[in-house]
Amino acid sequence: MSTLITNIGELVTNAAPDDDPGQGPGPFAALTGAALVIDEGRVAWTGPAGQAPAADEAVDCRGGAVLPGFVDSHAHLVFAGERSAEFAARMAGTPYQAGGIRSTVAATRAAPDEVLRANLARLTREMLAQGTTTLECKSGYGLTVPDEARAVALAAEVTPEVTFLGAHVVPPEYEGDRAGYLDLVCGPMLTACAPHARWVDVFCERGAFDADEAAAVLAAGHAAGLLTRIHANQLGPGPGVQVAVTAGAASADHCTYLSDADVDALASSGPPSSGTVATLLPGVEFSTRQPYPDARRLLAAGVTVALATDCNPGSCFTSSMPLCVALAVREMRMTTQEAVWSATAGGARALRRSDVGHLSLGARADLMLLDGPSHTYLAYRPAVPLIRAVWQGGQMSRP
Repeated sequence: MSTLITNIGELVTNAAPDDDPGQGPGPFAALTGAALVIDEGRVAWTGPAGQAPAADEAVDCRGGAVLPGFVDSHAHLVFAGERSAEFAARMAGTPYQAGGIRSTVAATRAAPDEVLRANLARLTREMLAQGTTTLECKSGYGLTVPDEARAVALAAEVTPEVTFLGAHVVPPEYEGDRAGYLDLVCGPMLTACAPHARWVDVFCERGAFDADEAAAVLAAGHAAGLLTRIHANQLGPGPGVQVAVTAGAASADHCTYLSDADVDALASSGPPSSGTVATLLPGVEFSTRQPYPDARRLLAAGVTVALATDCNPGSCFTSSMPLCVALAVREMRMTTQEAVWSATAGGARALRRSDVGHLSLGARADLMLLDGPSHTYLAYRPAVPLIRAVWQGGQMSRP
């Protein structure tokens, strides 16, 4: 059944130029007074509303803006327990440290599958209601072979973008044997998790894994057929971005503390469709009171930037991509167009996806309708529930 979505105030397409079709998202692009036709789960037509073809059914947007669905390329959703006391302590002056992850590991290991599955379903529903139609989901709160294997299997129930993050931190039982844990991650744990995963990730930070350890994890994952991404330069200057670019990673995530060499490496890592994306996670800085990444510096250098939530129970427990867009505009000095592009097309680039993040002909029909006439309302009206409807694969739902 085909659907005509008409009377759109602003239609954000991020469409590639006409002479470069089929390559995924292009630059920010928008039409006014537009319409769009969905057929068989794909975008079948876009253009002026007065020229729209007939369809089996119609949806009147009453002047609301329509955008591609958000692509959240960094989230940790398979966990149990909560860490609100840790958040309160941070707000009272205790600095964020990677070691807090271990409390979630203990709770997750103790939780039955039904508890983890229910929490995962709740969070993905939350994300969809806020316009997120594509999400990445990591393991990393099990840190044993069976617990990591069940985490990636559960994540695979809700998304094809599953990331194996056994190298999150060294668990307590391996405190005196880092090499032994690294061998476990790169050996039996990877073997158990790779069939359910598309990606391998590593937390390359002080208190987690150093450059050589991170490179070994990414190399092992690549040899097992997984694509690579990395947590990099979140807690201070470090080697993570350089490891990411050397490994050909699709994304270096956080990028809070960057040297000139790091920015140059990201900028020269390759063309937009295959270079290393800088994925910025402003909700983390909001939740930890760390400095925000310098988005303007990255954009000026020609680096592809994505925005994501980093939804997790410790450093950033928000599932809201609209909040991340507003923070990017207010705190990282991105324009509204740059922020929306980074939250849609940028996320698609970070996941090496050409079918989402844009509304070109043939793209997957993942889109959202705003209660406002333009994309600017996402930052102009922060914390207001603006999403009136979401289409995922052409299927409409209302929050």
